[in-house]
Amino acid sequence: MAESLPTVAGIELLLTSMPFSAARRVIGEESIDEYNASSHTFTQMESLLVKLTDSDGAVGWGEAFGHRSNPATWAALEGIVAPFHLGRPADPATVRRDAEYAFHAFGRTGPVHFALSAVDIALWDLAAQRAGMPLRHLLTPQPRDTIDCYASLVHYGDDPVEVAHHISRAQEAGYASFKLHESSPEAVAAARAQAGPEAGLMTDVNCRWNESEASAALEAFAPADLLWLEEPVFPPDDTAALARLNARHGRISAGENASGVQGMVEQMRAGAVDYAQPSVGKIGGISAMREVLAAGEETGVAVVPHCFYYGPALNASAELIATLGEEVRLEVPFLQWPQRLHSLHGAGPRITLGDAPGLGFVPDERVLSEHLVRRAVVQSS
Repeated sequence: MAESLPTVAGIELLLTSMPFSAARRVIGEESIDEYNASSHTFTQMESLLVKLTDSDGAVGWGEAFGHRSNPATWAALEGIVAPFHLGRPADPATVRRDAEYAFHAFGRTGPVHFALSAVDIALWDLAAQRAGMPLRHLLTPQPRDTIDCYASLVHYGDDPVEVAHHISRAQEAGYASFKLHESSPEAVAAARAQAGPEAGLMTDVNCRWNESEASAALEAFAPADLLWLEEPVFPPDDTAALARLNARHGRISAGENASGVQGMVEQMRAGAVDYAQPSVGKIGGISAMREVLAAGEETGVAVVPHCFYYGPALNASAELIATLGEEVRLEVPFLQWPQRLHSLHGAGPRITLGDAPGLGFVPDERVLSEHLVRRAVVQSS
């Protein structure tokens, strides 16, 4: 019963910013904008963490998307989302509908929804801790304990030589599947030549084209035999255009920028995607991801969670992927980190998950303190 559950006693917000290197040798003209995290303008990555403490003193961790939207997401968390949860049951199933209904007028995606996602992840962390098992075991009876990863490369200016070089670097690190952020046939062809015919190869073009341009690109990419083309059109939730492209070419993936669970499920039911790629820190947390996974079972659409995080949302994505088939790999940014916040940060190409209850997220307090740029505590007065 909800009455017997601990309640939310306090929520601490922690914003970190950690430097990384993408090992670029050259910086050419980019086909993406400076707000995209794969741009050369990013040399540090932020993580907006939520540390939720319940009335029993247990701590659950969550993370909200992210990057340059963090000022708005922070404001949503501190101003309305965290205060809403104070005193309510520290249980995702009990509070989710009320929380989403309370803020539905603010949209089905965006900073308020990112904030709700972070709190939901933290609540699931606590739920699994109370059950005394890792989150993946709470979600499914027989999860995997070991998962493979694919290397998510940043944007290299569509330079074929540079793209091949970084595919080679990822191969040397042990990766066998690769996601690009390139949009030219020449760059994609160079990646395929380096990766080999058996490697999984994908590219995310960040909503670069209209429908006719995307169709032409898919034809040009055909020799590279991509596993998927991610978010080919703008706007990203143009379900009709995606459905026509997918019917014509297949290989379409989308979902990182879906309008909540309903928007993602509608794309799946419409045949708009072969691969659904919701992001746990955007779409509504673990609760929302479970609904998308159920829709995947219903529609036969593969669900491959999107993950460009290094905090608790990385752990959450890994735990979710451990409940799926062996062909589903965890996306990890292919970056060099001088320091790591926790054990999964920078891990790959294969990860063995721990047996600690919950998410298993335990930050290195020294690293956290060194890279902490903002902190706030929301609690009952």
